[in-house]
Amino acid sequence: MKFSTSKAELQQALQKLSKATPARSTLPILGCALLEATEKKTTLRATDLEITIEVEISVSLEKAGTIALPLKTLLDITSELPDTRLTLTVDDKNRAEISTDSGVYDLMGKPSDEFPTTPGNQNTTSTKVSAGLLKDVIDATSFAVSRDELKPALTGVLFRFSSNKLTAVSTDGHRLVRYTRTDFESGGYSGDLIIPRKFLLFMSAQPSTGVIDLYIGKNHLTAKIGQDTALTRLIDERFPDYENVIPKDNEKTLRVDKNTLLGAIRRVSIFSNKSTHQVALNLKKEKSNITTEDPEKSSRAMENIPAEYSGENLSIGYNAEYLKDVVMHIKGDRAEIKLNTPISAALFSSESTEENSDSLMLLMPIRLND
Repeated sequence: MKFSTSKAELQQALQKLSKATPARSTLPILGCALLEATEKKTTLRATDLEITIEVEISVSLEKAGTIALPLKTLLDITSELPDTRLTLTVDDKNRAEISTDSGVYDLMGKPSDEFPTTPGNQNTTSTKVSAGLLKDVIDATSFAVSRDELKPALTGVLFRFSSNKLTAVSTDGHRLVRYTRTDFESGGYSGDLIIPRKFLLFMSAQPSTGVIDLYIGKNHLTAKIGQDTALTRLIDERFPDYENVIPKDNEKTLRVDKNTLLGAIRRVSIFSNKSTHQVALNLKKEKSNITTEDPEKSSRAMENIPAEYSGENLSIGYNAEYLKDVVMHIKGDRAEIKLNTPISAALFSSESTEENSDSLMLLMPIRLND
């Protein structure tokens, strides 16, 4: 194999592939990128067996071939090279040579047949989604995905496709987010997919312009983004019945400026216990405040919150880290929080409604220390 290309194009491709390289693996081949050069196109591919990324690059091809090369070494040397053209040559013993006007760099590759094969797109259903819409959905939901591998259904986001609506739901057992878009047409596809968080974070980092083609198979989802392709295995588990978890009888209402509340939580939580991160919202019609106390360090804090509250007096405790995350993801300038009792879930949303989208977040409280 022999081809030449620009340093910038190769570096950009390798940076994308690095998102699919496992940090640690018992399979050394997974630390490699598979290079395939044919008369039609030249591609680079990487996988961690959960997500696969394939990128097409422009080259001047002299000889077709395939090789698996250490991705980190390739990326490191490419990043250090000045802007120039480079030539990659591979012999029949899998020895690779990168040459530029100023230097030559040799490294050893592996046979391409050791590299895992990619599942095909047979028996798939296709639909299209705006890149900007998909990014909005991912950014609204991915923060509440569980990191607990013992609950695999919660380690991804549920995407519920219908003919003219897309609903995405994530939960980690403490928080739940339901985000709906009505400016979406599935092109006839309907169904539920649980998509892993890692794949979604990769998709969120892509340009938010244009249209993404999705190919939905029984166990895999493939996304075509321009010249790039990303594939992930789907999570084959049953997602919890989230509608039954969302309370319908929260009649106490707190309306507050989002940034004012967020600032108060951040300042007060500095003085909270470092293991529980416990803060309390103390809500009354005449005044509301947020407090914390850490007996271990003899520290405490209180800050008044200018807010409108309707309902009986209520003191309710939260993990400050979860509370910050939820408030931060409220759209708009004003937050509306619907509450019931000190031990029941609260609902967080924007005071104003947005055209074509609806976001509702649920947060479970923690019991306050006596």
